[in-house]
Amino acid sequence: MASILSCIATGAVWCFCTATMSLFSSCCGNDKASNIPPSATSGRKRSVLLLLLTIAIAFAFQYGVGPYVLKIPISNYVTDAWTDGCTGFGGNIELQEQCVGNQGVYRATSSALVFFVLAAMAAYCKPTANREAWPAKYILFIFLTIATCFIPNDPLFSVIYLNIARTGGFFFVIVQQIIILDLAYNWNDSWVEKSNAADTESAQKRWLGAILTSCALLLVVSITGVALMFAYFTGCATNTAFISITIVMTILLLVLQLSGEEGSLLSSCIIGAYGTYLCYTAVSKNPNDTCNPQMGEEDVLGIILGIGITLLSLAWTGYSITAENRINGGDSDLEETLVVDEEKANKSADDEERKVTGVVTNNPDYGSTEEDSTPAATASPSGDDADTELPTPVSWKLNLILALVSCFIAVSLTGWGSIEAGGNAANPDVSRVSMWMIVVSQWIVYILYAWSLAAPRLFPGRDFS
Repeated sequence: MASILSCIATGAVWCFCTATMSLFSSCCGNDKASNIPPSATSGRKRSVLLLLLTIAIAFAFQYGVGPYVLKIPISNYVTDAWTDGCTGFGGNIELQEQCVGNQGVYRATSSALVFFVLAAMAAYCKPTANREAWPAKYILFIFLTIATCFIPNDPLFSVIYLNIARTGGFFFVIVQQIIILDLAYNWNDSWVEKSNAADTESAQKRWLGAILTSCALLLVVSITGVALMFAYFTGCATNTAFISITIVMTILLLVLQLSGEEGSLLSSCIIGAYGTYLCYTAVSKNPNDTCNPQMGEEDVLGIILGIGITLLSLAWTGYSITAENRINGGDSDLEETLVVDEEKANKSADDEERKVTGVVTNNPDYGSTEEDSTPAATASPSGDDADTELPTPVSWKLNLILALVSCFIAVSLTGWGSIEAGGNAANPDVSRVSMWMIVVSQWIVYILYAWSLAAPRLFPGRDFS
């Protein structure tokens, strides 16, 4: 009886381990046969999965490991590294916990930043590197994260990386506009196509009505946000100016879009809502407590909105080909090249044999069927095909974007580097600099979108598609 139970237990463990490794291989490695390369989009999806893992580790470090390290009575090299620079603040425990928690976020996100910079370099040297060896890449990321736990906070994390993260977050706010606009255009085009394909006039009106309803909801969100900011964040000239500029620019962009054929109403409403979010983020960082009721308190709403927008951007970047094309400057060569490579790898042995027979008989189509034959016009007996270079994929650009996402995650979870708790602000100068970085990025977003609407009218002879 014992032998039977032992055999059953061994079989169950073997099945569990096999299923676990299969799942891990599907998520992190190649989900196809060993002789078939990963698909063209596998690298993007697994990159997004790694960033989601980064967010989970950052939350665990910020609200779990950080406060625990501060409270344990044991003092060694690791605890000293985590609490480096966070033991002051007049003995305020809340500020100390937030400081240590922020350093935990910097550890996780800096590992992701280094990983994606290395991935960009590898993809630049070898275009297919972005979709290969993902189990090894995940192990590398884990080792990088573990290594950061042994590095003191000052100056690498609390000074150097903080400024890098804030700069990277600034640029990602601008780049994020491209992702959001791509989502808006695809959203609008999808519903317009469904309206055009509808069989009845009532069905067409329902799809168009859905677009208008979405625009109305986004406008309501923007108006409500501006009204709440006027109610709670005014009292000083800086905040009042930021909120007023947000209102004026949102109206001007709507008028500019409606007066021409460029863009869409939905994209303008989304940019208006995005600008309102950036305005809220800026005014909530104002170190002047007369016009900032959240001064000295953790901005939970800002963290939720920041991470929510980041997750939306990650999902769209990971699963939308058009998002990658826009990020890469409209160059879809990466996707096409990798798909061609995969199709070549999937050819059967019969196809290879037919190809050899054709060469031998000096007839490329010899032995082929009508369906899989290549037109004679595409054949190049002179060997010109061998001299034709395939377009160079640009997946390294996507990795740089994901490196900026890592920076934005860091500043989103830490309030752009501020240390505030219990009504006290330990570093108001950081909040002031962050406020101006955010509001300047908002202005750049407005200017870029206004240019995308006005440029085709100013230069009608140029192609801005």
